[in-house]
Amino acid sequence: MPEPQTTPPKYRRVLLKLSGELLMGARGFGIDPGVVSGLAEEIREIRDLGVEVACVIGGGNIFRGLSAGVTTGMDRVTADHMGMLATVMNSLALQDRLERAGVHTRVMSAIEIRQVAEPYLRRRAVRHLEKGRVIIIAAGTGNPFFTTDTAAALRAMEVKAEIILKATRVDGIYSSDPEKVPDAVRFDEITYLEVLEKGLQVMDSTAISLCMDNHVPIIVFNSTVRGNIRRVILGEKIGSLVRG
Repeated sequence: MPEPQTTPPKYRRVLLKLSGELLMGARGFGIDPGVVSGLAEEIREIRDLGVEVACVIGGGNIFRGLSAGVTTGMDRVTADHMGMLATVMNSLALQDRLERAGVHTRVMSAIEIRQVAEPYLRRRAVRHLEKGRVIIIAAGTGNPFFTTDTAAALRAMEVKAEIILKATRVDGIYSSDPEKVPDAVRFDEITYLEVLEKGLQVMDSTAISLCMDNHVPIIVFNSTVRGNIRRVILGEKIGSLVRG
């Protein structure tokens, strides 16, 4: 029989930032149901510890507005709106898997799409969290030219999350892309200013600046390793920490 959980969670309210690319697994495009089911199970586990969870999901596995604007000449505003709709699709996929796992959820969209999602309202979002529901915040900030990284930083502050957990496919922050540069240096801890000065691709500069100004720490970690989300919540030294 497994040992009962005795270690209390280090954080009580978190914002989990998931990239769209994470959801596609090894497919190269779209949504891998197995990956989404695994994420849903891990979110259920931390919710069962009493942690209040807000999620922000990107849409890069389906459509990336900035890339489309550069490569096809599409109007940037149109492309960004298409990217927002991609995040709604990902949010609905995660909601489906969470509900199947017995987790009450709400998808809240920054653009009105009432047939499938609630409009995002800060007070309502906080109330859902207080009631133990997982909220999945879709459509970024609802504005073009802002990434889902910026949306994650903004929503974390609005709902008073203690920390942003940025789930990635690498085990932290490196001086260069570790998949391309074998001797890239990994940072266990780094300041916001160092991230900006070194031009590290942690989150975009707007998101980092928002976190710096409002003292919201960020942990970047590898979420493809089963159990890592729970380990971060329990305070284990997983990934890289960004703070002042």
